[in-house]
Amino acid sequence: MKTTPRIFLSGFADESTANKTIVEQFAVYAALGLQYYSIRFVNLGDGIKNVMKLTKTDIQRVRQFQDEYGLNVSSLGSPIGKVKLEDIDDGTNNVYAPFEKYLDEVRLACDLAHALETKLIRGFSFYPPKGSDPKKHLSKAVDQLGKIAEICHRSDLTFGLEVEANLVGHEGHILAEIYRQVNHPAMLLIFDGANIAMQGYSTQDIYEQYETMKPGLGWLHIKDYIVKKDKKDAKGAHIEEDKMKNFVPADMGDSGHERIFRDFASILPALEEKLKARGLPGVFMDLEPHLKGGGQFGGFSGPDGMGVALRSLCRTLDFTGIAYHLRDFDDIRAARGF
Repeated sequence: MKTTPRIFLSGFADESTANKTIVEQFAVYAALGLQYYSIRFVNLGDGIKNVMKLTKTDIQRVRQFQDEYGLNVSSLGSPIGKVKLEDIDDGTNNVYAPFEKYLDEVRLACDLAHALETKLIRGFSFYPPKGSDPKKHLSKAVDQLGKIAEICHRSDLTFGLEVEANLVGHEGHILAEIYRQVNHPAMLLIFDGANIAMQGYSTQDIYEQYETMKPGLGWLHIKDYIVKKDKKDAKGAHIEEDKMKNFVPADMGDSGHERIFRDFASILPALEEKLKARGLPGVFMDLEPHLKGGGQFGGFSGPDGMGVALRSLCRTLDFTGIAYHLRDFDDIRAARGF
């Protein structure tokens, strides 16, 4: 009997607590009924570490806590691709890394993904020099991302390329063109409506960019954003860190999630089949709400904010007819061996 596809709800657990302690992150997620999380920052008692800095001992402890709280990793929230394409001082704090050496970071991310038993690595499309036309750097970004995708492929992993401001792939049309040119089965795209809205794009613009990205979609990040109606910056212009605000729950902003989800429901069966062929359990929607603040390298929502964000997402999914799973009593009984 064929089952109806459903979404696996996940999220960046570090957004649930200011000091990023593993116990607080996992307690919030278990209480919310989530069984998956994306790992990005973790505090195991010796300070906050990015996932790329975790040691083998750290990984063992994370996995012990995962077992205790009944959680699994949906994706490795790596910063891969958030470095400069060119060794140029452009007035930003973004760092440059020689690419061949940088591929060691990609290999490390693959090792960490295997250690945490996830098939997905989140990444980005590199920073062009500030003020330059991203399209002029497309060829170099495509070349480097193709090599990253191949390393992930050899490790039986999938690299997800997220749309985000200030990168080469800062909007959906360019990101879709990167996907088309890279043309690699191990690279998929991650849609994030708020990351587009914050650049001044309208709800209609965002839907059109979603449509363009659709052939390469792998999963969705869920946050929303209210666009200032008096915004004077050009659409897609460079965004300074202190202007990355006005984030709201998924049913309150200008991303147009209702329309996007209704269309997404129609492609969900085929996408689920595609991802299962790559060893994944299905399709993820990853909460990254930024309700109390956020920027290029993380965000904060607090336990209350994560609850508000999850309920907002569930309302929108219910309204648009997309099924999803939260823990229930049967899950608790199973965990107790009943």
